[in-house]
Amino acid sequence: MLIRLGYDIQFQIPTSVAMVALLSVHPSRAQDLLEPDELRTEPELKVTNYIDSFGNRCSRFVAPSGHLRLWSSTLIQQTDDPDEVNLSAREMSVGDLPDGVLMYLLNSRYCEVDRLSGIACDLFGNMPQGWGRVQAVCDWVHNHIAFDYQQARPTKTALDVYGEKVGVCRDYQHLAIAFCRALNIPARYATGYLGDIGVPLRLPMDFSAWFEVYLDGRWWAFDARNNQPRLGRILMATGRDASDVAMTTSFGQADLYSFFVVSEVEEGTVQAEGSDQVSTSSRSTPTFNV
Repeated sequence: MLIRLGYDIQFQIPTSVAMVALLSVHPSRAQDLLEPDELRTEPELKVTNYIDSFGNRCSRFVAPSGHLRLWSSTLIQQTDDPDEVNLSAREMSVGDLPDGVLMYLLNSRYCEVDRLSGIACDLFGNMPQGWGRVQAVCDWVHNHIAFDYQQARPTKTALDVYGEKVGVCRDYQHLAIAFCRALNIPARYATGYLGDIGVPLRLPMDFSAWFEVYLDGRWWAFDARNNQPRLGRILMATGRDASDVAMTTSFGQADLYSFFVVSEVEEGTVQAEGSDQVSTSSRSTPTFNV
């Protein structure tokens, strides 16, 4: 199927500010794009692209004071199949993991592996290793955490989510990631498009968060919030947690006031707007859209 992807994000800029955006489809999906996937700006600015240390495509530019609009629309070829499931996928011993995967076993900004390791072992330590244990983590997080837009905050960590039992999509993934890492299962945060394709329409829509685990020598997508295989999952970026994949980072003040995302089958009508996870961050004063 063909999926139309797009966004329209607008800021008010008090004074000129350098910015970095992670709004492109991930390089691993570049061959599936049927139209250019380029960040456009109003006013028109010089935008340069680079690949960060996690393999994500980033765009950088300097925005002048005043109104700033970031927008894009592209078309991508997507399989008609839902997320892959492999019930026989096995965990790998730490000694056999590739060097570049080891970082996804460690503490990160939002995932306190050390402080959740005892809890993870109590809940999942005696379960058979492999795909089923990761699915058990997803089931537990999905069933014990309540979704609530009003409970989002930029400082909430996996341990906070465990204690408060409430959060938004990124919070579900952070807790599941921390549990998996505590069990010596490499896990990383992922963000991208996930339209309501093949499921009841749910408003508002946002860039979505999920996570990936490393089993049997490759990464697999899991989603502790939705907790079911989905159609039309389009990856934009991966990192240790949400702090590595903020959709925009401003090195100074940039006030977000409008946010729109679309991900729909080209001949369909699945469309919505809104946000529930990290959309912007700043080196000095982080800004989040809720």
